[in-house]
Parts: sequence; C-alpha cells; structure tokens
Amino acid sequence: MAKKAKKEVLVVSSKVKAYIRGKKMMCSADAIGALSDKIYGILDAAIARTKGNKRSTVKPQDL
Repeated sequence: MAKKAKKEVLVVSSKVKAYIRGKKMMCSADAIGALSDKIYGILDAAIARTKGNKRSTVKPQDL
C-alpha cells in the first residue's frame, strides 16, 4: 500500500506550547499534530458549508 501523505502542521508549535505553559501545564509532541488535525476538520467542515451556500469565501459563521 502507498503511504498516506503527511499533512502540513497548521499551528505555530512554539505559540501553542507557550500558551499551555502559561496555564502551568505541559504539552506532548503529539498534541500539536492532534490540534492541527482538529483544525483541518474544522476547516473542511467550513469549506463544505461555504460551498453548500454557493459562496467561495469562508466566513466566520462557517466556522
């Protein structure tokens, strides 16, 4: 089987880790990838909603 292409990370790791550290917590390396995957899901749903409304611009209400 062919390998699944790895998606680009959509978040700034240092910013996410700094935010979590600011809350007196630690961040695992896997958390950044999981967060990015969630963002891909949110964006895919927003794009589908935008297309369903016959628009080409994703707006805040699509998120």
